[in-house]
Order: sequence, then structure tokens, then C-alpha cells
Amino acid sequence: MWTDNETEYDFLNFGSVAKTVSQVIEDANEKPVSIGVSGAWGIGKSSMIKLIRNELKKSDDSQLSEENKYVFVEFNAWLYQGYDDARAALIEVVASTLLKEAESRKTGLDKAKDLCARVDWFRAIKMSASSAVSLGLGLPPVGLVNELIDTGKGLADGGVNQSDIENIEGVAENISAKTKGLIAPKKINTPPKQIEALRQSFEETLKDMGVTLVVLIDDLDRCLPETTISTLEAIRLLLFLKHTAFVIAADDQMIKHAVKRHFQGVEDELVTNYFDKLIQVPIRVPPLGTQEVRAYMMLLHVENSNLSSDQKESLRSGVCQQLSKTWQGKRVDLKFLRELNGELPDELVARLDAADRLAPIMTSATGISGNPRLIKRFMNALSIRMAMAKSQGVTVDEASLAKILLFERCGDTKAYAELIKAVTESNDGTALFISEWEEIVSAGNTPELNAPWDDEFSLEWLRLSPPLGSQDLRGALYVSREHAPLITPEDRLSPEAAELLQAYLEHPDMASSSKEQLQKIQKPELSVIMDRLFAKANQQQEWGTPPILDPLILIAQADSTQAQRLGGFLKDRPAAQIKASIVPKLDGETWATGLFDYWLADEDIARPVKNSINSRRKNGNVSIK
Repeated sequence: MWTDNETEYDFLNFGSVAKTVSQVIEDANEKPVSIGVSGAWGIGKSSMIKLIRNELKKSDDSQLSEENKYVFVEFNAWLYQGYDDARAALIEVVASTLLKEAESRKTGLDKAKDLCARVDWFRAIKMSASSAVSLGLGLPPVGLVNELIDTGKGLADGGVNQSDIENIEGVAENISAKTKGLIAPKKINTPPKQIEALRQSFEETLKDMGVTLVVLIDDLDRCLPETTISTLEAIRLLLFLKHTAFVIAADDQMIKHAVKRHFQGVEDELVTNYFDKLIQVPIRVPPLGTQEVRAYMMLLHVENSNLSSDQKESLRSGVCQQLSKTWQGKRVDLKFLRELNGELPDELVARLDAADRLAPIMTSATGISGNPRLIKRFMNALSIRMAMAKSQGVTVDEASLAKILLFERCGDTKAYAELIKAVTESNDGTALFISEWEEIVSAGNTPELNAPWDDEFSLEWLRLSPPLGSQDLRGALYVSREHAPLITPEDRLSPEAAELLQAYLEHPDMASSSKEQLQKIQKPELSVIMDRLFAKANQQQEWGTPPILDPLILIAQADSTQAQRLGGFLKDRPAAQIKASIVPKLDGETWATGLFDYWLADEDIARPVKNSINSRRKNGNVSIK
């Protein structure tokens, strides 16, 4: 199993992009820079953020200076959604990080404390009256006197002016004197001046400390529009100050959607301009092709293997180097990994081989399209189902199960229900209608699909390897029962009929002892029992006196309709399978008369079989028309 967390290990040769971003920040030489890492959901933006930080730390550690020049702040706005104001939270996290760093370095401490005091004021004007005033002025949020709450109403209403602030200061000073030890705020000017002072304090703190602040913003595209805009406004407040670098990972289309929702009625061009003004350097996480998907899946298996850390790193490094050469026609496949390490354990080789075969499906199939997060989730689901199959003794081909899982997750639900119905109602677990379509597709033609199969995904799915139409899919569907129940014919039987069927399947040679029970079974249930017996009888390679023949004859005796079915079934057996010993077994059965005539007229039926029929007819032992 694989977790859905971002990784610090490069499985996709994203390191080259991370190095580029790191170089952009270094080359800025303390000048402000903002970088946008964009890409679709699950494409690997969070992992890219980790790799960028690692590259900057490597560069930092290689410097001769004892003190690192980068201070990192990682901020996930999604975690604060619904619990705190993202704008105030981001600025507070930045300030507290700088204060802690200043205390550690013993430089710029006064500036850092001043910055934190100003951030307290900023938080005060962004929150409700009671909690905002208490937190912003360093007062306890519980037990504030009514006069402070009343005075703070202006803050909640958003109508802050110089008079309101002076009133709050006066009240706070009175309470502070009584409570002893609470923080007394500095003189507060009007909000615009205070915000400018906050920016200046922020810049001076970084200058005194001699550091560049790198703020890594992640999961912004997961947030609701209000949280997204709040975070962007906080970024804008601190943006373009010296000694700062912002790296924002988000789907740019989702951000633009949030901006449009928030500023209702604005034109698309203005929405684009808003985002572009925040981002100086746009970087897009590259989409994955088949080579990258194959490499990713294989390295996930390597990560979960029992190989040593050095072996894993050697394989990872070799794969990433090979990925950088795929444009030259180089391949990342099982053969290549074996060249990197010729002593891979057999169990791992089997998994790598499966990844090799599944990679084209993961790359091209709609609903997956090479998305790393979706690939990982798909592999987890496939792994669970393969484990279920193994624990229950169900033999399942992994590629076939993967194809079924893909349709279950991405295909039309009604079409998937039709697939299940066709498999469970057939004698051998096949879906013949799919087989016909697959043959047309393999010939390079487009089949005429009926609803609900008449969509682009179904056609794409039919083209995927392996073909499923001729396979017994009952085992694969049995371990794939998440979204649709597997209703087999025996599920429609009464308890008595189900018990009788089980006895026939497990001990067919004991069928003669069940005549009395058989009389109590309804005719529709006899048809279902016969279906299951035929499914087992299809595996018989020789028809003399196989045990399965006993319950078949017994049911034929109980119901004339089933007798006709049995006669037709035996006619369909290959002539080479029919042995002379079957004739006495069918002796006296009325329905067998037509069957014997059929065998006598068949040139391929063996002479001993025909002799036995003719001999018994002469003696009057076989029914004659």
C-alpha cells in the first residue's frame, strides 16, 4: 500500500524542474520573487514543493557561512479553512517563524518582536469583537468586560477609524493595569499607515537577520473561494519585499475560478491580470507520458520492497537519469531495471512486470490519464483486490482485474451492471457481446455500440489490452464487488435448492439419493441448478460415465424441459469425447432417442459407440421411435 502524502524522493525526474526554481531564487540575490507551480489536481505539485525546498537546502548547506541564508515557511491554507482567518494565520505563521529564528541566531530579535506586535494588531482588525480585541492586544479572550466588547464592535463591522482605535487602546490599558503582565500595545495609527509599517518592519527584520524568507504555499486550489482569496491577499501584503521568495503551488484554473467567484461580475481579462500580477515566474508541472508512468509505478513497487536503502536509491537515481534521455528513444522498463540491479528478488520482478504491462492503461485511459495520485489510488485498490483473491483462493489475472477495475471506476454504471449480468448468467462466466466488439476493434474498425455503451470511454476501454470477452470473469468480478453486487444464479435459489446444488457439485456420484428432495424443487430453480451443472460439465473432456452425468440425468427425469436441454448439451460435445460406456447410462431415457439417432448419423462418432447403440436396440433395451 502507498500513502497519499507528498514525497521528498523524485520518482519522475522532477528534480530538474526543482533545480530550475531553486536557481531562480538564488539568482534573485535577495530581490523579491514569486513563483507559481501550477498543474492539475494530483499531478505532483506538493511533491515539487518538497523537492524545491530540498534543492535550496542543498545550496544553503554548501555555503561557507555558518548560518543558513534561507528561512522556510510552509503554509497549507486548507488546514486553516473553517478554523481561522487564512490571511491572519499566514502572516502570524511567518512572524512567529522569524521570531523563533531570530532567537536562535541572536540577531534581529528586537525587529522580530516589533513585527510580531504589529501582526497582533493586524489579527485584531480581522476578527470578531471579543476574540479579535483579546488576541490582538494580548488580553485573555474569556471574561473581557462589556466596555471592551462594545468598543470593539466597530472592528467586527469593518468600520475602523482612528477614534475607534484610540478608544480600544484606552480600554485595553485600563484592563492591562488591573491584570498586570498583559501586553500593552504600541501606539496604533490608521490602518493604511499600520499596514505599511508592518511591511517595513517585515523587510527590516529580514535585513537585520541577513536571511531570505522562502514561503511555500500548498493546497491553495483545495480551498473554498473565500479562503483562497484571503490567502492571496496575505501573500499580496508581503509580496515584492526584499529578501522574500514565494512559491505558490496551485491549479491556476482553480485560482482564477476563485477570483471570479469572489469578485463577481469582473471580466475574464481582469481575473487573469489579478493572478498574473501575483506570479512573476510561472512553472507548470509536466504531464506524464507512458515512460514516466511506467517509471513511477515501478519505483512505487521498489519503495515497498525489502531492498536496502542504498539499492532503492541506486534504482531511483538510475531511473531518473534514464527518464531525462527518453526523448532520445531510451526506455524505462523491466529490462532496464534488471540492468541496474541484476539480483532483484522474484516477487519484486513479478510486480515490476505487472507495472510494465499496466503502464499504457494508466497513461491513456480516461479517468486516470497518467495522474500520479490517481495511479497510486488505483494501485492500492488493485493491490487490495489481488490480496482478497489470493486469500480466498480465486485465480485472477492482474491485467484483467485492472481493466475491470478501470471500467468500474470510470465507465457508465449501467454498462458495468450489464457486464456483471452477462457474466453471471452465462454458463462459463464470459460476456460474449464484449468479445464481438473486441474482435471488431482488433481489426481496426469501430463497432456500433448500443446504449449505455455508446460513449467514448467504452470504445477506448475496448481497445485496451487484454481482451476480456473470451475470459471467465467470475473470479475477477467476485473480488470487485464495491459498486455493484455480484448476483449469481444460485443467489436466486431457495435454501433447499441451494443445498441440493451444492451437494451435486461436491458429490455428484451421490445424486441418486436425492430423488425425494428433488421433487420439492420448483421448476424455475431446476433451470438455475442445471445452468450451474452445465458450467461444471463443460470442463469434462471425456463423456463415458463421468460423475457429473448422474445429477444431470436425475434432473432431466424430473423435468422434460431440462431433458431437452441435456440432449442438446450432449449433442454439442465433440465426437471424440463420446465413449461407448455412456450408452448404457442413458438406456431407457425417452429424451435420449433423438440423441442416439444423431450420434448414429454423425460420421465422426466412434464405431464402438454406434455398435453399442445398435446392439441395445436389437435387444430392446434402447427406446426406438
